Amino acid sequence: MSTLTDQGAPAGAPAPKQRPAGIVGTALNYLTGQLRQVGLFIALIAIIIFFQITTNGITLAPINVSNLIIQNSYILILAVGMVLVIIAGHIDLSVGSVVAFTGAAAGVMITQWGLPWWMAAILCLFLGAAVGAWQGFWIAYFGIPAFIVTLAGMLTFRGLTQIVLQNQQISPFPDKFRDLGSGFLPDLGGGTSFLEPLTVIIGVLSAAALVGSGIRQRMIRRRHQLVDEPILWFAAKLLLTAGLILFITYLLASYRGTPIVLVILGLLTVGYSAVMNRSVWGRHIYAMGGNLHAADLSGINTKRTTFTVFINMGVLAALAGLVFTAQLNLASPKAGEGFELDAIAAVFIGGAAVTGGIGRVTGAIIGGLIIGILNNGMSIMGVGTEYQQLIKGLVLLAAVAFDVFNKRRGSTSIT
Repeated sequence: MSTLTDQGAPAGAPAPKQRPAGIVGTALNYLTGQLRQVGLFIALIAIIIFFQITTNGITLAPINVSNLIIQNSYILILAVGMVLVIIAGHIDLSVGSVVAFTGAAAGVMITQWGLPWWMAAILCLFLGAAVGAWQGFWIAYFGIPAFIVTLAGMLTFRGLTQIVLQNQQISPFPDKFRDLGSGFLPDLGGGTSFLEPLTVIIGVLSAAALVGSGIRQRMIRRRHQLVDEPILWFAAKLLLTAGLILFITYLLASYRGTPIVLVILGLLTVGYSAVMNRSVWGRHIYAMGGNLHAADLSGINTKRTTFTVFINMGVLAALAGLVFTAQLNLASPKAGEGFELDAIAAVFIGGAAVTGGIGRVTGAIIGGLIIGILNNGMSIMGVGTEYQQLIKGLVLLAAVAFDVFNKRRGSTSIT
């Protein structure tokens, strides 16, 4: 039987390694604990640099950056909703079919019924909520696994899309509706200024708001003596993020300004990040995904939370359907095919756990951007679609494997 030293270690055992002291050592220790998030940013920057070199500077050309945002907007919108579903411990395989269904409904309402485009858009959002409520009802209150319900939904709403469109495509749409997917905010410079003024104003205000919010949150945490990140890492992260916003602002302002869909994405990202971090509903979603039984015992209405999560997913899928239809200027029976796979991949690449309870809205956005940049860069390089699918599959596998490795490393260090 071994004896213990004053520190609780077995006698004769090697002394534990000392962690580096000082500000740099503290930052290194913190970064080790935040390896998943840090690695995500490093991966994004490395991919951008790689394609910037291999495409001879086309990747960060202003027109390409603008196109990247517009062309991946609907996947990013779906990823925002999907990350909530996956954090809650579920999955949604129907979002691609819901995109097609709501796009078809918008096409019929606008071109055949003669409704104003904005009224059709609002009705489609309610339609998406109804779709989410239908699926959420079976999942939450009947206990049918989300995989089965949404797989059935994928088939059901794809069939309804074909019925609504009668297997025909609908086009064209009004210009105001098309602006939702591919339009830009008004150019205050009248097209004569070097940088579009409104985009510059929005970018500078966004960077300033980010810095101010970060500093305020850090002061609140320190005032309540909560564990906080090292000042070195905090300052570096804040400056890097603000600098990235200003750099993107410069690129967009050099072309045609701010895409309307970027404003939508920005509002969704900020809004849902705040909801997940600060609201009771967000905390219930994390608790339910972390341990469903414990959440039930703690008094959380897990059925209602699940129900509302799928209603939210339906609304965002409808919004993505409107954006995609407006961007293509076309409602098609084949719209949205494979979108659910891209959205799920974006969430897992962005750091969400397969088992639920872990994930961030910003991580899902970054994961979606990684997929979008991979698609864009490989297309510019002339890589065939078969190799693009292969590479994206390997990236997804690597992201999930990295998450599993981190969990095992964490559990080993605890034991």
